[in-house]
Amino acid sequence: MRGALKAALATLDAGSGFPYASLVTVAFSPDGTPLLLVSRLAVHTRNLEADNRASLLFDASDGAGDPLAGGRVTVVGHMQRITEPDELVRRRFLARHPGAGMYVDFPDFSFWALKIEWAHYIGGFGRIVDLPAAEMLAKIGDAPKLIAAEAEIVEHMNADHSDAVQLFATRLLGAPAGSWRVTGVDPGGLDLVDGDHGLRLDFETRLTSPGMVRETLVALTKKARQMG
Repeated sequence: MRGALKAALATLDAGSGFPYASLVTVAFSPDGTPLLLVSRLAVHTRNLEADNRASLLFDASDGAGDPLAGGRVTVVGHMQRITEPDELVRRRFLARHPGAGMYVDFPDFSFWALKIEWAHYIGGFGRIVDLPAAEMLAKIGDAPKLIAAEAEIVEHMNADHSDAVQLFATRLLGAPAGSWRVTGVDPGGLDLVDGDHGLRLDFETRLTSPGMVRETLVALTKKARQMG
């Protein structure tokens, strides 16, 4: 889910009550809460204003010979409009979707967050499990300094250590070479994006301070270089 840049959004049609599916771009709060930027002119937004029950399907089956053998997760909950989005919400969304900068300030656009109730994960045939919200969201209450320093860490990695970022993607995660950049960091890992592709680099242990992140990224850079 953390590596996704898009998802299928299911809402209830305000007129007929029928399920209505649409495609949306997604970002995430540090704890993993899905974030959307949608226009009030869109059918799904009008549906949410009438009934905020919704689900998001994250599909990771690309490249699988049989799509049904690939992983996917449906996340269910209530979608809530963020009436006064803070700098973190805006920054995290635009980091993953720079093109949204063209319309993010249009009066009909607003940010929404999915308050997760539960999720249904399928990892292929016979690998099915229901997950409560507590298992979908990461703890961040003990990492306020890390969350506050996120923007600085992201800028520093992209500006001064772009070579290391490329190695994270290609050697540690097996992705093709490209123009990978860091878009976010939280206690559980690092988010990377190259165009319309997203990756998640999970940390082996939870990190709760900028110093811990620095030490881990230095170690990961050394490990990636040794893999050359």
